[in-house]
Amino acid sequence: MDNSFKGSTLELKEFLDFKAQQYEATHFISTDPIALAHRFSQKEDIEIVAFLMATIAWGNRQSIIKSGEKLLAILGPSPHEYVLNYQDKSCGPFIHRTFNQVDLNGFLLGLKSLYLNGGLQKAFQAKSPLLDQYILNFRAQFIPFLEVRSHKHVADPSKGSAAKRIVMFLRWMVRSPQNGVDFGLWDHIPLHALHVPLDVHTGNIARKLGLITRKQNDWQTNLELQTKLLEFDPVDPAKYDFALFGLGAFEKF
Repeated sequence: MDNSFKGSTLELKEFLDFKAQQYEATHFISTDPIALAHRFSQKEDIEIVAFLMATIAWGNRQSIIKSGEKLLAILGPSPHEYVLNYQDKSCGPFIHRTFNQVDLNGFLLGLKSLYLNGGLQKAFQAKSPLLDQYILNFRAQFIPFLEVRSHKHVADPSKGSAAKRIVMFLRWMVRSPQNGVDFGLWDHIPLHALHVPLDVHTGNIARKLGLITRKQNDWQTNLELQTKLLEFDPVDPAKYDFALFGLGAFEKF
C-alpha cells in the first residue's frame, strides 16, 4: 500500500500542523523517556535526568524506561545533589545496550564539573544561529571527562552524526511547556534553530511525505529537513517532531 502524501504543499503543512497539535499532549508521554524527567520540579534535577534519559534513548521504549528507572534509583531524590557530591567510580553497576557503568561514571564526572562551573545550560553556548555549534561547544567541554570508549555516546555533528539524542534533549529544554510535554527551561538557544530529532522512523516518514530526499540519516539531512520545516513554521520548526514521530510510532504511516 502506498502511504505517500498526495496533497499540495499547503495541504501538507495543514496536515502536519494538525498532527503536531494532536501528538503534543501529555497522555502520549507516559511511555516516553521524557516522562521520567517530569517527576522532578527543580531545574537542575530536570536537566540532569533529561540529559541522561536522552543519552540512553535508543532501542525499545519499554527497555529505555526500565533502564531509566535504574538510573533514577542511582541518582536518588535529588539528582543535582547526587551529581555535585559524586565520587569517581561510585555509581555502581549500570548497563543499557552499549552504555555501561564506565560510560555513566564519565558522564557523572562531566556533569559534576559542569555544575561546579555554571551548569549544563552554560555549556551549551554559541555565538551562532546554528544548532551544531551549540552541540560542538558542549561536546568539547564534556569529552575530557570520558574514557575513549564513551566518546561515541556524545554525538559529533562535525563528523556527520545526526545527533538525534542531543537534538531531542535540546527540544525538551527549549520549547515551551504550555502543552505539558517540553520544559522550556532554556531561552538562550533560538527556538527556530531547533531541529527535529532524526532517526530511522522520523526519517522514513519525512521521505514518504517528500520533506527530504537524502537517503542517509546524517547532519546534512537534518539541514535539508530543517530548511523545509522552516518554510512551514519559521518560528517553531521542531514542533513537527510530534507529527513525524506520531505518524510513525502510533499510526504506522
